[in-house]
Amino acid sequence: MTVQNDSRAGAESAGEHVVVLGRDTGVPPGHLGGKGARLAEMTAAGLPVPPAFCLTTELFRTFLELSGLAGELRTAGPGGFAAIRKEITARAVPEAVARPVLDAYAAMGRPRVAVRSSASKEDSAARSFAGQHDTVLDVQGDEALLEAVRECWASLWSDRAAAYRQDPAEVGSIAVVVQEMVHADAAGVLFTVDPMTGREHRMVVESCWGLGEGLVSGKVTSDLFVVDDRTMEVVESRVRHKVTRCAAVAPGRTGLVKVDPGQRNAPSLTGEQVVELARLAARVREAYGAEQDIEWVLRDGTFHLLQTRPVTTRPGSETNRRSPYVVDVPDHVRHNTLWSRMDIGEIFVGRMSPLGLSFARYYQTHVHGGCAEAIGVRDTGDMDLHMGYLQGHVYLNVSYTSHVLSQCPATKDQSVFTERFASEEVDLAAYRNPFGDWAGGLTGLLSATHWLRDTAVELASMKKRARRMAASRLRAYDHARRTDLRAMDRPELAAELDRYLRYLRAMHVGYMPYYINAFAFYGVLSELCGTWLGDEGDNLQNHIKTDMSNLRTVESARDLWHLAREARRTPEVLRIIREAPLDEIEGELHKSPAGRAYLTHHLDPFMRINGTRGRQEMELTHPRWVDDPSYVFQMVRRYAADDAVSPDSLLDRNRRLTTQESEAVLAGLPAARRRVLKTVIKLYSTCSELREITRMAMITSVWLVRNIVYEVGRRLVDEGILRDLDEVAHLDFEDVRRYLAGDARATDVFSRTRLDERRRTHEYHNRLPEPPLTFIGEYDPATALRPAANSTRLQALGASPGQVVGRARIIEDLAWQADEFQAGEILVARYTDASWTPLFAIAGGVVTDIGSMLSHSSIVSREFGIPSVVNTKWATQRIATGDMIRVDGDAGVVEVVEGT
Repeated sequence: MTVQNDSRAGAESAGEHVVVLGRDTGVPPGHLGGKGARLAEMTAAGLPVPPAFCLTTELFRTFLELSGLAGELRTAGPGGFAAIRKEITARAVPEAVARPVLDAYAAMGRPRVAVRSSASKEDSAARSFAGQHDTVLDVQGDEALLEAVRECWASLWSDRAAAYRQDPAEVGSIAVVVQEMVHADAAGVLFTVDPMTGREHRMVVESCWGLGEGLVSGKVTSDLFVVDDRTMEVVESRVRHKVTRCAAVAPGRTGLVKVDPGQRNAPSLTGEQVVELARLAARVREAYGAEQDIEWVLRDGTFHLLQTRPVTTRPGSETNRRSPYVVDVPDHVRHNTLWSRMDIGEIFVGRMSPLGLSFARYYQTHVHGGCAEAIGVRDTGDMDLHMGYLQGHVYLNVSYTSHVLSQCPATKDQSVFTERFASEEVDLAAYRNPFGDWAGGLTGLLSATHWLRDTAVELASMKKRARRMAASRLRAYDHARRTDLRAMDRPELAAELDRYLRYLRAMHVGYMPYYINAFAFYGVLSELCGTWLGDEGDNLQNHIKTDMSNLRTVESARDLWHLAREARRTPEVLRIIREAPLDEIEGELHKSPAGRAYLTHHLDPFMRINGTRGRQEMELTHPRWVDDPSYVFQMVRRYAADDAVSPDSLLDRNRRLTTQESEAVLAGLPAARRRVLKTVIKLYSTCSELREITRMAMITSVWLVRNIVYEVGRRLVDEGILRDLDEVAHLDFEDVRRYLAGDARATDVFSRTRLDERRRTHEYHNRLPEPPLTFIGEYDPATALRPAANSTRLQALGASPGQVVGRARIIEDLAWQADEFQAGEILVARYTDASWTPLFAIAGGVVTDIGSMLSHSSIVSREFGIPSVVNTKWATQRIATGDMIRVDGDAGVVEVVEGT
């Protein structure tokens, strides 16, 4: 036991400063700290609070006096905080202080406990210091308890707590709450008023499986319930697919573990439990006479309240936005603009973090104009109008983009572009572009001439540029792997970011002509097929789109297969990959000579080619494969299984079939038309292949920028500005640039208030239904459609032909679920991107909530020759893992044949 014998005067009174919460002890509430005082009030009011006792601020002062630290701390400034923390955590606890603490713990029965800091200014109505001081969970034993107490005391001098105080030099005091640990079945928060919209009579409940720390940190998926506090009825319910939960994984340490498959689609609270919790919350609100933010847990059907604090936030302007515009426009423009998020840039997919959205805004301002110029646009227009943002999603302004592109002969007919990006949600029959047609006359002639000249130069130089881009991205990757960002000072890091941003612009600008020209030639192909081939034209187009077996996105599946084959050749390597925990595989391989050889000769070369891939590749918060190889190792496990089929065999079989069918269709045409079609097909295929080659340079450039942002994030954690690296998601990219470009203090650049506001807005966006892929004018989430409660049949878009019946597997998180996917199962996901490709090689079919004929899931399904239905909207909500479903890629139908 780490205690120190001491019998100095005053020590005998230390026992008075360990208070069992809820008893009328006469101790001033201020001595309990904000959290302790609240728990004492809740317990005294008869609310279900787990047993707890509090080490008051006076006991803390006694510890400092008896340890000889009080005088030293009075003279220490902010620069000495690190030394103070070290002193406190290293000092033995005097016997006079330790004994009453351990006696109170013994009286509680020495259970597992949560040890929580309770600072003197915490959880006030004016400000919430939640999370700024330490909490240690799942502590058991006398020694561990005293160590956790010292850690909480020391956190008063943590960098993050100092950064959060208005005056860092004003330390104040701290109490510590020791509360019986409730190993929750479910946990979460309840707001007695909607914290984002401010709407009255709406209690908002967020709940997850396991401990509530996973929800608060944003690491797990939560369910959402809304209760009308007048009727105590559940008026809104959103049950999400939940893959992970937070749980105790070792004494004093919590972490993420998988949710049992049977619980993933199940609500974490029943309707009756939601109402019971709301009634408890009403009692708390009545007791305090103010709206409350309440933390709760559920164990064996019983609720326990862990904390309550006033709701200090107010709705932000972002919550009321219905238009993606970032600037003011005339009403007739705002109400008639066509917006779409179908495949834009092939990487702006899904809901993005505040950091991701701010980086997209940087792209819009600094890169997008160059991309427009690269495709021959003479006048790129107003960059503020090209893109928009709504509920965490990036939208393309199709109206303005088609207006600008109409100055080019190939896209003069706006319907070519409009129809490409319009999903079935909108009716284009009555649509009229509010921006009108591009100017004609001399302006139009100059624009057309400019486009023709640039296009001719592009077609002549595109192969050479693709080779340069492919070589440059390997050099950039090698440079980044050799560079130690931690060793750079701020100016050096700023210079590195500037280089990376120039490279980012160059790679995006270089990539865009391949993307847009492939799109343009496909449009020409579609027109010719429709005119000359009729119904057979559709089949030819689909076959042509799949006749590109050298796509890099598909090559990654092949490369993974070869990586798995090499692992199978060395039993020791395969054993490590199969048996070691995912986050320990790389370390275990390093310990073995065979493992080191595998890493050097196989994994490292694989990462050099594929390692910068990841999901939502424009979203800076997502680690790439080289940053976190968990997904790669899971796919190696899967591909090394006996039932895995080589992607090569699937691709070769599908290519033979499509080539034969395509030749048969073309053979029926007159020779002249056949030559024209083959020329257009060749141009489309060439641009598509070059697009995939250069796409890797584009996404590598994003990874380079991500490395700098996370290095800044690490420094902000060290300085106490961020609590942990997860909070990087709530930074603004412009703040990162401003911080690196100048010499301002981090506390002056990165505002905790703005960080919290962006976090709350992001959480609010996560609660909302997915906005449509395409809409005209404005969108109100209150009008969002809900799936029929008992619907077992979904009519959507058939993206890859064929029919299949198989077991569904909902995949929400690749990093956690890739090893669960079994060969022949139907992959069901909200959407897919390039990082999902390896799963397609073993899937029986693919179903997505969103998508189009040219989305990733559609193209790669056709490439592997498996049926696919996309844009179902509700598949991940209406289908459960294990359901037997029928996927009809011809008719665009998904149907549950047999439920689980």
